[in-house]
Amino acid sequence: MLKNKYLKEWAKIVSYHFPDLSLPEVAGLATWSFGIVMTGSSSLTRVSEFIGRLNQENTNAVRQRLKEWYQEADAKTGKKRTAIDVTKCFAPLLQWILSMWNSEEKWLPLAVDSTNIGQHFTVLSVHVLYRGCGIPVAWKIVKGTEKGAWKPHWQQLFQSLKDVVPPEMQVVVSADRGLYADWLFDAICALNWHPFLRINYTGTYQIRGETEWQFLDKLVQKTGTSWSGIVTCFKTNPLNCTILARWDEGYKDPWLIVTDLLPQQGDALWYSLRSWIECSYRDIKSDGWQWHKTRLREPNRAERVWLAMAVATLWTITIGTDIEPHYLNNLSKELSPNHLDKKQDIPKKTVCKISCFLQGLIHILADLLNGKAISLTGLFPQPYHSTSAAAANTS
Repeated sequence: MLKNKYLKEWAKIVSYHFPDLSLPEVAGLATWSFGIVMTGSSSLTRVSEFIGRLNQENTNAVRQRLKEWYQEADAKTGKKRTAIDVTKCFAPLLQWILSMWNSEEKWLPLAVDSTNIGQHFTVLSVHVLYRGCGIPVAWKIVKGTEKGAWKPHWQQLFQSLKDVVPPEMQVVVSADRGLYADWLFDAICALNWHPFLRINYTGTYQIRGETEWQFLDKLVQKTGTSWSGIVTCFKTNPLNCTILARWDEGYKDPWLIVTDLLPQQGDALWYSLRSWIECSYRDIKSDGWQWHKTRLREPNRAERVWLAMAVATLWTITIGTDIEPHYLNNLSKELSPNHLDKKQDIPKKTVCKISCFLQGLIHILADLLNGKAISLTGLFPQPYHSTSAAAANTS
């Protein structure tokens, strides 16, 4: 089934990180994700054509095998057929990321958001934020026209990741103001993670120890100002929290962030990382896997293809990371103070003009054409947690 040596290498890596999947499930996930990266598409037709050519197989046979991988058990031929439970893959996927996470700060930024595929699907997803990109680690897909609350879906997604992150690692979860809800704040705190949720500037707040309620839109009234303090936010459905407020030049509205962190423990600037989840959606759609062109219409099947795209994204972003600056930095720490190279400045990294995602796509194709084995060296996040909060005017 897996004749190409690179496809076999990739299948071994995938199998190691998803030990609870059966051999056919691993083979399907590896084949799908490998084909997605090689073709730059999540199209069943394109991936089938490529794998058939690569493995010297009949394209229709490959197509049927890949199609059955995302189908429900009763839609498959043969006996004792099962369907992949995608939710059981979320924890191993996040564990895979953490196993490569090289950071002295012990800090993990996440974001939650939703995206639409026309009227066909709405995707609710949780992403690890990394160097201008995002890696999906949990998701729920519903029909675009489906009515009903999203609360149960978000709660299930968070529960699927429970106890995966080591307790010594600080997890900060950001979300835009359209998703704010007090139950979302509580659900994140229940995992011993830290909500970092933007809210609208309509409503009121009360500073701890005071009796007067004040309007949120008075917190920062002009650009270039910031404020932070411990408050009770909103008279209706009150929330005891910290507000981090900031209004920078070039922004139409201020950022008002509610969190459980103390004012001196957080910085509103961290919220700027949230935009990376939007970059992630572009990578999954028009910039990368062409998901916006999908012909799938069944949410359960779409969720399984999302698993393949998430694995493909992880591979691509990992390879797209330039490890040279990290190597030079670590080498500098190990050298003696009098070493010649220690006295010289470490060469500055040139500005990256393309994302880790696109750079990874290029590097993977070039490496395989040059006969190099598949190797995931690691993830090296930028030290955003050390961003100074000193500029905030703490009340």
